[in-house]
Amino acid sequence: MRTLGGSRAGEVRLGRFLRNKRVTPAEMVAVAAARTASRVAGRQVLAIQDTTSLRDDGDQQSLNLHATIAVDAADGTLLGLVDAQFLRRRGGKRARTGRRPFAEKESRRWLDAAVASGALAEAGAAGVTVVADREGDVYETFALRPPGVEMVIRVQQNRSLADGTLLFAAAAHLPELGRERVDLPAGPGRAARTAVLALSAGPVRLKRPKQSTAAETSRLPPEVTLYYVEAREVDPPAGAAPVHWRLLTTHAVADGAAARRITAIYRRRWTIEQLFRVMKTKGFDIEASQVAEDGPFENLATATLIAAVQVLQMVRERDGAAQRPLTDAFDPADQPAIEAVSKTLEGKTARQKNPHPPGTLAHVTWVCARLGGWTGYYGKPGPITIHHGLLRLRQMLDGWAIRALV
Repeated sequence: MRTLGGSRAGEVRLGRFLRNKRVTPAEMVAVAAARTASRVAGRQVLAIQDTTSLRDDGDQQSLNLHATIAVDAADGTLLGLVDAQFLRRRGGKRARTGRRPFAEKESRRWLDAAVASGALAEAGAAGVTVVADREGDVYETFALRPPGVEMVIRVQQNRSLADGTLLFAAAAHLPELGRERVDLPAGPGRAARTAVLALSAGPVRLKRPKQSTAAETSRLPPEVTLYYVEAREVDPPAGAAPVHWRLLTTHAVADGAAARRITAIYRRRWTIEQLFRVMKTKGFDIEASQVAEDGPFENLATATLIAAVQVLQMVRERDGAAQRPLTDAFDPADQPAIEAVSKTLEGKTARQKNPHPPGTLAHVTWVCARLGGWTGYYGKPGPITIHHGLLRLRQMLDGWAIRALV
């Protein structure tokens, strides 16, 4: 709050803004989602969703954020935020979960996010595929998905099939369609490595799970036909847990090339985990905020989510590989001020010059990195450096706008 406010007076103004009843997460998300929709025309878009914990008292009380982001399926460009909602968890619900209608369950967030992702198709996306990890393996999400929205979701449950068998047993008889080499990023307890995956796939018919009431049963089809894709690591290193992905998808998978497309889509899911890291200890450190809940904190967390998307967009484009325009994360009116700031940061040597064309996202990323303390030497700027520089740049842009009014 002190950093964002810039001064005691600014901190007080920011606090008043966050407590204002007319400021809501829904409106902030709607504005961000509209900007995202303006960037998707003609693209194959992945709507990647996941949930992260923001506060947890260790006694069954927690506040969680469920977010959905749009990513270009071809080059991995982060296009922006699609949807976000807060979930307050209190102890005791799990025992009653089987008796509650789906509309009252937390698991409906996966379907809600899929419905929100349908707006990307309406905005002109060539295709939309919702991507989720194990927790998104919900029958209703597949059965009630909106028209024009495909899905790739990692399997959590060994589901019953329409022919009376179980999913994993039936999948064991699927033929191998080929192999692929994938680079695995480092994770908790795992060093980065290259893995060889054996791929198999085939159609499956999921049986409708038992519902709590006749009304719940009647609104769901008795079965859903999907494709099952399995990727299993061949000869993993000694002592390493082998990679094993079980995926369900609405895309048809008839050969090895199609199976590789599905695993490539699933690997893009890492983007949302990077986003949550930027929101937390690798960037904004939202968990350390002492702002009160039930309004102010949710507003701050939503603004932080939107800013974290912006920071990650810049981190991923810091080399200018995709030549993304500045307008992916900034208003076109900001360009003259950004160019002026860039000139003040350049030195005499080639390494101290901004190497990227004005009007590109890489150009403004270089500016933020320099403002955040990066010298142009010793590696690439990370999210914390760019985050600090972005805060400084925003203050400068505010000053530039005020000057224009004088």
